[in-house]
Amino acid sequence: MYRSYLMIAISLTLGALLAWAGSQNTVYWQGLPLFAVCVAAAFAIQVLAFIPAFLKQTEHFYDLTGSLTYLSIMVFLIVVSENLDARSFILASMVIIWAARLGTFLFIRISKDGSDNRFDKIKPNAIRFIAAWLVQGLWVSLTAAAAFAAVLSDEKVELGYFAIVGGLFWIFGFGLEVIADHQKRVFRAQREITGHRFIHDGVWAYSRHPNYFGEIVLWLGVSIVAFPALNGWAYISLLSPIFVTVLLTRVSGVPLLEKSADRKFAGDAMYESYKANTPVLIPRLSKPPKLQDA
Repeated sequence: MYRSYLMIAISLTLGALLAWAGSQNTVYWQGLPLFAVCVAAAFAIQVLAFIPAFLKQTEHFYDLTGSLTYLSIMVFLIVVSENLDARSFILASMVIIWAARLGTFLFIRISKDGSDNRFDKIKPNAIRFIAAWLVQGLWVSLTAAAAFAAVLSDEKVELGYFAIVGGLFWIFGFGLEVIADHQKRVFRAQREITGHRFIHDGVWAYSRHPNYFGEIVLWLGVSIVAFPALNGWAYISLLSPIFVTVLLTRVSGVPLLEKSADRKFAGDAMYESYKANTPVLIPRLSKPPKLQDA
């Protein structure tokens, strides 16, 4: 329980600091700093979604809510902002396309699976459950912060090398994530036919978590595209890819999946070979070795 209270405190504190920092030199809407409005909305949407989710004891709409939060805030910004430039529309498109694709994929997956075992132990407890939703509010705010800040910036700069390089990073990361998710879906559908217990081919032969690597790279791309339009305290939004990396590799994502895989496949010679020869995150550049089975 202590960890849940800590997660809530950290999420709200970091969210408030981000809202304050990003609101320096930002535009105003209805007398309020628009950047802070975006951050507040990200958290408010999670709280509103948490209420029926807790009452019905379901996590089915958790990931979908996160994606809809990105979508709604970006659309809102485009609608209410003035003096938008090509960079603003490119950044908005990056976030919207990614969120729409991932949200749809995750919702379809959980609809088929019926549940997400990450929430089995925390759903019954209101504090633990809402902590997960507030972390998602922080996730949305911090990951999209560079895009929010650039769209709201009065520093309008012509597209140049940063837009090209950042766009290429985003395309690579997005493409890798899409391919990895597709291969994982096909693997699950054919698992009984192939007899394989875990996925270890395709892009998964080069990294144990290629989808997460793609996620990190695409948000790095967003930050690179946004960089020329930032100024002052808005530069703090460049922490986005660092935050994504830390959260996926140290808090959720990789650590949870690695522990789960170790429990499921303990003693499996092929799994031990796969784990010993395949990088956790950054894909290997050389051809993966043939896995050894018992």
